[in-house]
Amino acid sequence: MARMATRQRLVVSTIGAWFFGFLIFFPILWMVLASFKTELEAFAVPPSFLFFHWTTENYATVQERSDYLHHAMNSIIIAGGSTLIALLIAIPAAWSMAFSPTKRTKDILLWMLSTKMMPPVGVLVPIYLIYKSFGLLDSRIGLVFILCLGNLPIVIWMLFTYFKEIPRDILEAARMDGATIGRELVYVLTPMAIPGLASTMLLNLILAWNEAFWTLNLSTSNAAPLTTFIASYSSPEGLFWAKLSAASTLAIAPILVLGWFSQKQLVRGLTFGAVK
Repeated sequence: MARMATRQRLVVSTIGAWFFGFLIFFPILWMVLASFKTELEAFAVPPSFLFFHWTTENYATVQERSDYLHHAMNSIIIAGGSTLIALLIAIPAAWSMAFSPTKRTKDILLWMLSTKMMPPVGVLVPIYLIYKSFGLLDSRIGLVFILCLGNLPIVIWMLFTYFKEIPRDILEAARMDGATIGRELVYVLTPMAIPGLASTMLLNLILAWNEAFWTLNLSTSNAAPLTTFIASYSSPEGLFWAKLSAASTLAIAPILVLGWFSQKQLVRGLTFGAVK
């Protein structure tokens, strides 16, 4: 009876997991399907799921109208650059808070997290004026800088959590062997926290890739990433659902492929230290 109950619970859990997984993935699936429809079929009621006239006309139109490779390269540079700089700043910061805490460490961590609670529109005007004064509008460097600062609190918090799970005895043994702080970070701490570093890097990369507010307000053409590429298909004449779906599919395809191939590493990193 116990074995039968366990098997039934496993079947129910599996069905439930697949059901909720399908619900989460359904908007992406519907977007991909809509990208192969005509504009009339894209907003037809009742909607057609699989049995419609499949066409690649929307992708051809998107390629003719916009330079996809230019926007994609901007996204790669901006997301990758902001992630790299954030990690270079966050690793020593998280190390100091995890292994050399002070009385104000918790207050600093809470203050950093509180900055994420402020809506970005509240600082848009001063940031825009500063960028205009320094000539950073519509520049990759400007977007890298603002996205790095925006995601830095999350990166530090995640790395701080991972570093706290590493035994202090290992670092103390390295110090007794004459390791300096730099060698301790590079040769001892970093290799042990690779799962946490990988998951933090992937999460920050995804957040930077999907950032729309700052990229839409601080870029126009030269440094415009894929978020601006998508927004260009929203016009006063209305929304062209099929073309917008095709542009969105092209925009999320690289990060979707990256997430698919790195999902094991991402899950491993997000659960790092959860099970002793």
